[in-house]
Amino acid sequence: MQSQNPFLDEMAKLTTAAMGLAQAAGEEAKAAFRSQADRMAAEFDLIRRDDFEALKAEVAALRAEVTALRGAKPAAAAKPAPAPKAKAAPKPKAKAKASPKAAKAKAR
Repeated sequence: MQSQNPFLDEMAKLTTAAMGLAQAAGEEAKAAFRSQADRMAAEFDLIRRDDFEALKAEVAALRAEVTALRGAKPAAAAKPAPAPKAKAAPKPKAKAKASPKAAKAKAR
């Protein structure tokens, strides 16, 4: 429906253009926010959810494998080895006196 008044036609065009501009600005702001959030996530060394879930599944599989390997070790290896007896600490040896020539060489 068109009006007979050119002023109203121009106002309708202006309003339509303003709405298009506002929509484009909103999309641009959303893209800028997303890129800023991605940059911050990269700085914090964060990972994405799908990478986390994949790593979590891999760790669970490795834990199951370790548990299976621990259960399969031979009975002889399962017994703890007897603890070695503690030896007495060795007595410190007396230091030999250095010759006068060695002392002069060391001082240089």
